[in-house]
Amino acid sequence: MEAKKITKVVIAGGGTAGWITAALLNKVLGKSLDITLVESAEIGTVGVGEASIPPILHLNGALGISEKEFIKATGATIKLGIEFENWRSQGHSYMHAFGEIGKDFPFCAFYHFWLKANQTQNAPDFWDFSLNYQAAKAHKFAHLKNIPNTQLAGLHYAYHFDATRYGEFLKELAQSRGVNRIEGKIETISQCDQTGSINALKLEDGSLIEGDLFIDCTGLRALLIEQTLNTGFEDWSHWLPCDSAVAVQSESASNAIPYTRSIARESGWQWQIPLQHRVGNGLVYSSRYLSDENAKQQLLNNLPAKPLTEPRIIKFKTGRRLKQWHKNVVSVGLSSGFLEPLESTSIHLIQSAAIRLIKFFPHQGIKQNLVDEFNKQSKTEFERIRDFIILHYKLTERDDSPFWRLCKGMDIPSSLAKKIALFKTSGKLVREDDELFAEVAWQQVLIGQGLIAEDYHPLTNALTDNQLNELFSNLKTLINSTVEQLPSHSEFLEKIQN
Repeated sequence: MEAKKITKVVIAGGGTAGWITAALLNKVLGKSLDITLVESAEIGTVGVGEASIPPILHLNGALGISEKEFIKATGATIKLGIEFENWRSQGHSYMHAFGEIGKDFPFCAFYHFWLKANQTQNAPDFWDFSLNYQAAKAHKFAHLKNIPNTQLAGLHYAYHFDATRYGEFLKELAQSRGVNRIEGKIETISQCDQTGSINALKLEDGSLIEGDLFIDCTGLRALLIEQTLNTGFEDWSHWLPCDSAVAVQSESASNAIPYTRSIARESGWQWQIPLQHRVGNGLVYSSRYLSDENAKQQLLNNLPAKPLTEPRIIKFKTGRRLKQWHKNVVSVGLSSGFLEPLESTSIHLIQSAAIRLIKFFPHQGIKQNLVDEFNKQSKTEFERIRDFIILHYKLTERDDSPFWRLCKGMDIPSSLAKKIALFKTSGKLVREDDELFAEVAWQQVLIGQGLIAEDYHPLTNALTDNQLNELFSNLKTLINSTVEQLPSHSEFLEKIQN
């Protein structure tokens, strides 16, 4: 590989991916790097990613962005989880709530105590023991590290926000700290005759932007990593058959709820994401079962309020780039692959790719073993998230449409099949390779979709039925009394911005 010292980084494309990457690289390595971002105001971004997961708090913290300025700049609201409606069956709903559920014991998760009660008596609802769920449904929120006077975890949260505004906010921040922005469309890409690596981007005005390392943030076009370097793509559409989305913004509700809604439809699912100034809406669907025009109409018929924009169709293929880093190009965001936004992972994948690049940064030149490890970790991360998304489809009980019958009957990756089988027989879940979603996230989707484990951990037998009931009663009392004392979500938003 190339031994040339890396001092000049060129980012192709702006949007959320480009400016998160630019801002992070500048914050951590800005003193030793010359960072240039090339974007064109004429080229739009997908810009519908409006929901996030809790690691975004670490991203904002690392960039020195206060919560107050973030919420004001992006019209953000709080997100405590995602409610899944009609996924298991018509009329059924459950939530993937952030944070802990119940009280774990040494060597044994709380889930096993609930499972024992579920098999031997009338157990309470699993979400009775989720502070996040109870606060979400009561439309309440406050910063809470722990439940008062206990060691039990408090509220874990993320945000709903305007991704376009966030990109603009980061653009101003990064430029104020030294990132060089160049306006222009990329016309051609110059490559080294010997290595095939990229030397420079030639813009329509004839200017040449040279660099040592190039970051592809050109979205689904993947202008550098695929159109130029022909890296290759692993197609996952046989597991995730949705290939289209239609998005539209609608007027805001009077009081924004602190959770995302994911509503299963006959050929896909609809999102509703409440911001302060509007609601983000979309329908993810399979064009095999639903035409674009019918998808538009279905979405417009199910809006919570009057539309503010014209419906916009987005086409995609689910899968990942075979190499996220190839030669001297690193792909970040949609150029590296696409996973539908069912669990709000799009912005997190940008964040984790940028952080991984910082950790593996080729200061003294690009080495193949460095690239290989980066790609290995990227592959694992994509596959683990892929499996979690497939889980929602595979475990449906719905058979009311060709789409759901396909999902229910499809073969699934062996990694997911093993995970489901282990849970079904023992209630055991294994978190591998520091994967994104913790056991409690998997528990909620598995239970929510109707899979209850056949056995529970023998340690649960240390508690008598009376002790178990007392544990449940005490936890519910603690959670309910805590929620009662929380301010409303709207009160929190008003207070933090004043």
